[in-house]
Amino acid sequence: MIFWILARLGRALITVTLIVTFAFVVLRLSGDPAERFFDPNDTPPEVVEAFRKAWGLDQPIWIQYARYVQNVARGDLGNSIRESRPATEAVLDRIPMTLAIMVPALFVKLLLGLAAGVLAALYRNTLVDRLIMGVSVFGFTVPNFVLGLVLALLFAVQFRLLPSGGSSTLAHYILPVLTLGLSGAAVIARYTRSAMIEVMGQPYVRTASAKGVLWHRVVSEHVFPNAAIPIVTVIGFMIGSLVAGAVVVETVFSWPGVGSLLVNAVNGRDLAVVQVILLLIGFSMVAANLAVDVLYGFIDPRLKRGREEGG
Repeated sequence: MIFWILARLGRALITVTLIVTFAFVVLRLSGDPAERFFDPNDTPPEVVEAFRKAWGLDQPIWIQYARYVQNVARGDLGNSIRESRPATEAVLDRIPMTLAIMVPALFVKLLLGLAAGVLAALYRNTLVDRLIMGVSVFGFTVPNFVLGLVLALLFAVQFRLLPSGGSSTLAHYILPVLTLGLSGAAVIARYTRSAMIEVMGQPYVRTASAKGVLWHRVVSEHVFPNAAIPIVTVIGFMIGSLVAGAVVVETVFSWPGVGSLLVNAVNGRDLAVVQVILLLIGFSMVAANLAVDVLYGFIDPRLKRGREEGG
């Protein structure tokens, strides 16, 4: 068990390192931050050079990377060029606003997605199934920014029921949450339906039904637990991508969260802020995947039996 945990932690560390390294190299090769702050036609070269030296941008990229790794090991993730304060502080200030829409959206995904998927599986090849899957395909294929714009066009422009952007009132939360929730619910519904249909065709399910076990007990005690593995995998991925999934929606609805901060930081070459956000996204994904791996041992009946037989 200890070896299993250490192996996954090692894999997680490698994943996060690769993410940060890739971001570090790409950001520095994509342009000089000094060009975003100074007009080369109106700014003396010595001023630009002093700026680059102050932020360590005059050093070779491998020296910058070595220094960055040393600073991260000490818990120093750098300062924001745009805000002249620690990058970690700039990101942490935005996290509550991102979670304010992502957490409710996650509940919408779970409630609608699981209910729709189970219903579609139980009424397979009927009008109910076709209707649910039709809506799911639409929600699955339409990008978040398109769905967000459509909802804003309908409810903010056409019917004038909700604001199209901002975050000052509870009404401003509805469209971002719906945009994230509906698209995610479509994905969960499709996976839930497929997993349940596959399990319902297994011999032990038919045997339980033939013995006269009530159908709701067959579903709750045999079908759903065995179908939970792919569903938990998808849900774990969604939990891990809570921050990453906010980028597009926050931009569409002018929401002041981590997603919009990332867009502004990339445009302004605010390297430290971008790296902190990518670290946050990487750790979130890795932690979610690790949690899913652990949950497998508790929800998969085959693994549970193996653990019990092994003592």
